[in-house]
Amino acid sequence: MSARRLRWHRGRLLPGIAAGLLALLLPVTVRLMAGDWPTFGHDSQRSGWARDETTLTPANVGRLKLLWSVQVDNPPLALNALTAPVTASHIVTPKGIRNLVYVAGSSNHLFALDAATGKVIWQRTFQSSVVAKDEPFFLCPNAVNATPTIDKGRNLIYAIAQDGKLYGLGLGSGAIRFGPYQFVPAFAKPWSLNLQDGFVYTTTSQGCGGDRSGLYSMDVRNPRHPVTHELLMESGYGAGMWDRGGPLVGTNGRIIVSTGDGKFDPATGDYGSSFVAASPGKLRLLDSYTPLDWKLINKDDLDIASGGTVAFAWQNYNLVAGGGKQAVVYLLDADSLGAKDHQTPLFVTPRLGNDAKALEEKGLWGAPAVWKDAGGQTWLYVTLWGPVSKEAPKFPLTNGAVPHGCIMAFKVALNKATGKPVLEPAWISPDMNLPDPPAIANGVLFALATGENPQQVHVAGMIHFKSVAQWKANLLTTAQRGEGTHGAVLYALDAKTGKLLYQSGSAMKSWVHFSGLAIANGKVYAVDHESNVYCFGLKPAGK
Repeated sequence: MSARRLRWHRGRLLPGIAAGLLALLLPVTVRLMAGDWPTFGHDSQRSGWARDETTLTPANVGRLKLLWSVQVDNPPLALNALTAPVTASHIVTPKGIRNLVYVAGSSNHLFALDAATGKVIWQRTFQSSVVAKDEPFFLCPNAVNATPTIDKGRNLIYAIAQDGKLYGLGLGSGAIRFGPYQFVPAFAKPWSLNLQDGFVYTTTSQGCGGDRSGLYSMDVRNPRHPVTHELLMESGYGAGMWDRGGPLVGTNGRIIVSTGDGKFDPATGDYGSSFVAASPGKLRLLDSYTPLDWKLINKDDLDIASGGTVAFAWQNYNLVAGGGKQAVVYLLDADSLGAKDHQTPLFVTPRLGNDAKALEEKGLWGAPAVWKDAGGQTWLYVTLWGPVSKEAPKFPLTNGAVPHGCIMAFKVALNKATGKPVLEPAWISPDMNLPDPPAIANGVLFALATGENPQQVHVAGMIHFKSVAQWKANLLTTAQRGEGTHGAVLYALDAKTGKLLYQSGSAMKSWVHFSGLAIANGKVYAVDHESNVYCFGLKPAGK
């Protein structure tokens, strides 16, 4: 029996083998993962849930304070500065054993910082022999864009440089231990890396560097024989996979992505405005779901990919949830994304926002998150930009008007009539000026209000242009996108009610674009557009 079939026999381990493997593997898994945030969204499913965090609680999170902030030497490119942080604990470094925080920099850098002090332990500047054809702008920044991912077992952190090459660097030293090997085209726009069973995954979008929208994998198990696979989602240059978290690994082992606007025609291999599942490793197309109104989604530029995806198990289901600028959340069966016709979801919410169908500033942006409380209730959280829709369902708990944006919480529940899972509205957070993806730890939900300017073109909300040249002529410059911004703010909310427990005020110096948080060992890490890294933790009681 193959390793793949050993792990998954109708979605679960063979009972006789499971106990033995668990006894062998569980101690190692706990030792490797406790206190770590190794990838965007914490895990391969992009749950955003720090399962092992015990220090931060709803009772004490009001005592959060900024412990340190450090500006690293990384010039921003367009809207890009630092990637979302990732962390690893108990790493052997030249300075001794340290807990480390890692951020990749837009201008071809990777930094490792001491989690206790913010001091840079090591930094790596990636060397490149190619030059970008076009000047950077917000869609194609010619920058490092993919959040790195950590392989604690091999003591490596993987990152993609501007030239599209994949590096594996020593966690404690920054020494090159793997590659560099060409993974994606130079100056493509790869998204957050994922790592599962010896394969690194990423996606690309927007046709940057001449790339077509692709789902990529590289077998990194043998550093002398890397093997790369690619699955294109469009015969042309549409269907960009710009999910903030990159590809995810479903709880059934499948690789799952969502695609942006593009042609939908399975006969020609075109999967625009869809959710797609591929086999691990070689990326053979397995399944898809496409909404019945995909033509409208394309017409109004309501990319499904903007709101991200998350995978989780619930009762007997392997589930996927996500949505985009249309501001509806799709709940899908990961074992059969759209049922037999590939267009039937388990459940879809009413419109939650973006009544005007704006292509910017409104709708679902970022990435969803999932948490299971001590009572076994599963919660789903999504980020909404702009006010709540007139069509939105009634939420039992609200926390004031939300003209700029909010986090919405749903309970995953059983529809007794159909026997299928549904999303029940639970609460809406206080107002946040464009929230970023939430992260949950021990009953506390953390999220950044980014403070950015999301307007893309001079005529806000304008969709249709006569030509690409006309569209580019109407784009705001990076300097203009920086106008009207303010410092990002960290919020901590009660994960069951949305009640405000803490906000960081003016602690952060600048805004941030398309980022995320990391939580480890009682600390919360964030970044901003001026290449500052921030660490928040508890101040002593009574001070």
